[in-house]
Amino acid sequence: MAEISRSELDEIYDFAVQLGQDAGQMLLDAAKLRMGDGAASKEQKEHIEKENAVDLVTETDEDVEAYIKSQITSRYPSHKFIGEESYSKGSSRDYLIDDEPTWCIDPLDGTVNYIHLFPMFCVSIGFIHKSKAIIGVINAPFLNQSFSACSGRGAWLNGTQKLPLIRNPIPPMPENAPKGCVFSCEWGKDRRDVPDGNMHRKIESFVNMAAEIGGRHGRGGMVHGVRSLGSATLDLAYVAMGAFDIWWEGGCWEWDVAAGIAILQEAGGLVTTANPPTNHTNAPIEDVRLGSRLYLAIRPAGPSSTETGRKSQERTVREVWRRVRNLDYSRPGA
Repeated sequence: MAEISRSELDEIYDFAVQLGQDAGQMLLDAAKLRMGDGAASKEQKEHIEKENAVDLVTETDEDVEAYIKSQITSRYPSHKFIGEESYSKGSSRDYLIDDEPTWCIDPLDGTVNYIHLFPMFCVSIGFIHKSKAIIGVINAPFLNQSFSACSGRGAWLNGTQKLPLIRNPIPPMPENAPKGCVFSCEWGKDRRDVPDGNMHRKIESFVNMAAEIGGRHGRGGMVHGVRSLGSATLDLAYVAMGAFDIWWEGGCWEWDVAAGIAILQEAGGLVTTANPPTNHTNAPIEDVRLGSRLYLAIRPAGPSSTETGRKSQERTVREVWRRVRNLDYSRPGA
């Protein structure tokens, strides 16, 4: 596979940023129609009255993905395309990321939020080359926030504020992390009420991270706060921003994380696996494989007087691993 030149990459990046703006506007326009704020035609009003919120959101989801796909295939016909809607309708659940230039799209992340008009929803556009996410665009139109990054060009909020937002200097991870950290997590879709299932393992992990120091048989993390946005994509964007220190999750698909990982890594964050290895005190900490469905993200961190930023991130990873349970999110059919 041929290399992509800097000028080609810059062109793809500019295209992706504009595409994110256009797709985000489509989400916002559809939301305004449901709110009664849009300039709807008589036919549109009748359609909105007839359909329920879930059906309308599904329709919007599909329309936005179709628009994004048409723009990409017109501009870059040789590139692969992976979208949540098209993938979910197929029979294959094979691992789809390879060395080919690939667009990985979630037209609407935070679907439940969008149904309820809770503002934490977004369009997510990731560009992958040689199995690595190198461009990410996340547009949250209700919040008027656009996150973007391109390998070698930094990570940005609304194109003007470099990420992370606190930069003079970028703070190291807290000495006693996870104490002092904001911990981000999601309940996920696996709600089976079975002993030792994913939901029960997550709840145990959440309580471990939140409990007082010395509690939970020494696993209490006393995190500063626990947040759940309902959007894995925005969780990653807020870790890149530095608003969240830690994000731990299982069950995400490639389109949920591709853009966010590109932005977080370009901002200086670390993304590894959610599941603690057997020897979590000494095991090497490696970048996560895109598509593994298991993710642990740590915000960008600067050096302290005793350790580098990377060492403080890795120390935090090991402290999280010490408190969380292994999750079981294999790919269907795998």
